[in-house]
Amino acid sequence: MNEFFRFEERGTNLRTELSAGVTTFLTMAYIIFVNPGILSAAGVPFAGAATATALGAALMCICMGLVTNRPLALASGMGLNAVIAFSVIGFQQANVPWQVGMSVIFLEGVLILILVLSGLREAVMNAIPLDLKRAIGVGIGLFITIIGLNGGGIIRPAPFTLVALGDLSQKYVWVSFIGLFAVLIFRTIGIRSHILFGILAATLAALFLGVAKPPSGIVGPLDFQTFFGPFQKVGGTYAVLQVFTPALLVMVFAVLLTDFFDTMGTVVAVGEQAGFVDREGRIPGIRGILTVDSAAAVTGGLFGASSITTYVESAAGVAEGGRTGLTAVVVGILFAFAAFFSPIIQMVGGGFAIPSAQQYGLLVGTGATVPAGDYHLYPITAGALIVVGFLMMGIVREIQWSSFEEAFPAFLIMVGIPLTYNISYGIGFGFISYTLLKIVRGRYRDVPPLLYVISAVFLIAFALPFV
Repeated sequence: MNEFFRFEERGTNLRTELSAGVTTFLTMAYIIFVNPGILSAAGVPFAGAATATALGAALMCICMGLVTNRPLALASGMGLNAVIAFSVIGFQQANVPWQVGMSVIFLEGVLILILVLSGLREAVMNAIPLDLKRAIGVGIGLFITIIGLNGGGIIRPAPFTLVALGDLSQKYVWVSFIGLFAVLIFRTIGIRSHILFGILAATLAALFLGVAKPPSGIVGPLDFQTFFGPFQKVGGTYAVLQVFTPALLVMVFAVLLTDFFDTMGTVVAVGEQAGFVDREGRIPGIRGILTVDSAAAVTGGLFGASSITTYVESAAGVAEGGRTGLTAVVVGILFAFAAFFSPIIQMVGGGFAIPSAQQYGLLVGTGATVPAGDYHLYPITAGALIVVGFLMMGIVREIQWSSFEEAFPAFLIMVGIPLTYNISYGIGFGFISYTLLKIVRGRYRDVPPLLYVISAVFLIAFALPFV
């Protein structure tokens, strides 16, 4: 095992990799329950989506670890699952069958895999200026922090100011604070597994305060009814053949664009933190990483789990010291176990639905209406995500702040990712502004040809709603 995963070369050991894998899994475990909840709202069978989510993540994490030897974990992508549920399956209230929605993901995955095998996706990554790559990592760090603050109830939606301090009278907020300060204390006194122990401390606090309840059972049944959905017959025709309409083909392109750049941003950010990005900002073995990630999108559509993609929460394991593929393999094994022991995992990594968003002061004054039980929080892992976001901020000092045409696009990426709640949008803002500023300065030769193409694609994507 030492030779296969190259522990000594990467400066790690078996204990560290196991701890990193458990830590990464605990920060991702919420997806087992959130993803089926989102997909089931559009008609996907909940039990089937839950099994698909856990087993799909398990398979692809193990593949990533064994094929690439990198600590990158994968699961159904947040954001992409909402796109499938509400923009594809619920497209213009057309009641598109969920099997057809999964076919969109399946075809998108096939197309993006072709781009990887042709070398185009790798060429795009290598064409991105180093400062913009660094900004992507910082932006994702801020994004993770906001996810943690929001998921823990430490901040809440508010009119005019957009966000405000959460309701400190609520027990779940104090669970978040306990988890956060536990991580900080354990790190300060030099405990290597500080993030893992912080999550465990938050779990105990949640049980003690009554925020979380002990699991009602141990083993949950598996359900395979969503598997191979694209090749199920709907209305007498295979679902995958029903994608070939102008509206759904546009959705294939939209999902591909999001998946393409979300993964790129995640890999660069985690790679910077793990130390496997070279001086030119390139990642050795990137084609293998992108190949597995693309195959994961295909698998997600095939299983009925939405698009499976590389997760920014991989940074939690890297912060714990994970440097090899064993971290990802451990995450995969735990996801496989989670498919059978979902009640226990839900208590630790899963969110909980509060009785009413208005009752808990989360949407006071916004005019929004949220049905009871539809607002979910994740206080147990909130502190870990906040600290991981901090750890990803260090690279900001490497950006050339003295050069306006380099620094301002980087700045737009850093603020665009968290404030739009979308990695791709933030990247698009940065790429377009970088290309424009270089042209205005007469330094258009400094822009790689592929970056012109990418910027144009983003510009079209942003302009389409207006048109």
